[in-house]
Amino acid sequence: MRAFNSAQFVLPLPPGHRFPMGRYALLREGLEGSLPEVRMLEAPRASDGELALAHTPQWIAAISDGSVAPEAMREIGFPWSEAMVERSRRSTGATIAACRTALTEGVAANMAGGTHHASASKGGGFCVFNDAAVAARLMQAEQGRRARLPLRVAVIDLDVHQGNGTASIFRNDPSVFTLSLHGARNFPFRKEASDLDVELPDGCGDADYLSALELALDELERRFTPGLLIYLAGADPFKRDRLGRLKLSFDGLEARDRRVFDFAWRRRIPLAFAMAGGYASDISETVQVQLGTFRVATEYWRRWQNAAP
Repeated sequence: MRAFNSAQFVLPLPPGHRFPMGRYALLREGLEGSLPEVRMLEAPRASDGELALAHTPQWIAAISDGSVAPEAMREIGFPWSEAMVERSRRSTGATIAACRTALTEGVAANMAGGTHHASASKGGGFCVFNDAAVAARLMQAEQGRRARLPLRVAVIDLDVHQGNGTASIFRNDPSVFTLSLHGARNFPFRKEASDLDVELPDGCGDADYLSALELALDELERRFTPGLLIYLAGADPFKRDRLGRLKLSFDGLEARDRRVFDFAWRRRIPLAFAMAGGYASDISETVQVQLGTFRVATEYWRRWQNAAP
């Protein structure tokens, strides 16, 4: 299974910054040690033209040349640097590459990504460009040129925080269905309307979460028929996540992942996934959740390969 990463493009952060940059290197080490079937590849760099499928030219230019306003960078939560720009482009490119691969191989991954707080003209919450939105629009354009058939895309966002940027970008776009299952009282405190929002109370545990997910996937199927799924597999619903406020266990998160991958497999819908958030005080616990996602993904990737003609 192919997984695209931008680990060599490190985001320089000041000491004590709360974003857990080190988790990406630990995830790579964990995959190398436990899942040899995962083939890790360098992410391509998203171009201005690709980014413009979901973002305004003004936002792309301001981020790229450093003229972005200080208050806009404060909303993102990172200091501006050329390395930040390059990593943001590579993280978006990784989801593009994962989607292209999934459309031919069934399942593929971005080892980072899930930057769902970025809207067309601004970023926020550690998100500069919206990788899922750019990738969805580009896959639609590419398939439209080849097959002359519209590609319908569903974004299943299971990060603990609502995907407000994704919802904003695809508002009134019937070709993309946005589903967000998130903490009701968590960031962002001013939410955008997804096609389907499921708000969960603080302290929500495995059984209630999985029941809500089951109902949400049933509703997705009732209302929409996608040709591609983009899955944001956030590790932050974990019970010891610093920013999560939910109470899912390792087993509960694995069951969540299995439900999403099984939903796609049974309907033979290609699935690209990104890691999204994860902020456990013990960074190894975030990585353990992510490795669980990759184990489930690899199992379903094997099914796709065995089913190939």
